[in-house]
Amino acid sequence: MSDEDAVELVIFDCDGVLVDSERLSIELDRRVLAELGWSLTHDEILHRFVGRSSAHFRAEVEAHLGHHLADDWEEPYLPWYTEVFDRELQAVDGIIEALDAIVLPICVASSGSHAKIRRNLGLTGLLTRFEGRIFSADDVPEGKPAPDLFLHAARSLGVEPSRCVVIEDSRFGIAAARAAGMRAFGYAGGLTPSEWLEGEGTSVFTDMRSLAGMLSPRD
Repeated sequence: MSDEDAVELVIFDCDGVLVDSERLSIELDRRVLAELGWSLTHDEILHRFVGRSSAHFRAEVEAHLGHHLADDWEEPYLPWYTEVFDRELQAVDGIIEALDAIVLPICVASSGSHAKIRRNLGLTGLLTRFEGRIFSADDVPEGKPAPDLFLHAARSLGVEPSRCVVIEDSRFGIAAARAAGMRAFGYAGGLTPSEWLEGEGTSVFTDMRSLAGMLSPRD
């Protein structure tokens, strides 16, 4: 990367990039949707919902069922997620090594709520690395694939979008990065097929341990 496009901020998605939560969430989402009366496969949930906000999830469910959900509709299901995440959630393979090697400023910008982001980062020992630099879809009018969240993170930290790079694993997150005018690194070492991430301004990779080297300036 030349001086003209030097990176000043690395924006990380959370689920599937920092914490290996999507493998757990998709199965839990499948169970919840079935209880509500909507049977979807693992792949259908991956395609429809991974990378989107909880508000989008609710709106899609309501549209399919043809009626509004109660304000507390999630309450019976929250213990399912808490139990499984407490027992099984881990950091994404190689992310500790990647974060240790990255010398640039970092932040996290996720479709999850602040409470969810902080809980998941805390469970995996990553919270202190991002304290004070956590941004949620709850902070902006439109979540991914709109650019609002990434632009909000950049603006809050005083960095021009062109000086930011985004680390994402979902097609909606990659679309948001492109819409924000930011370069993207698409992590295809999880559930998302690499072809969903490929495209303009995007480098696709599968090993988190290689990320720091990809971000380093080259002569």
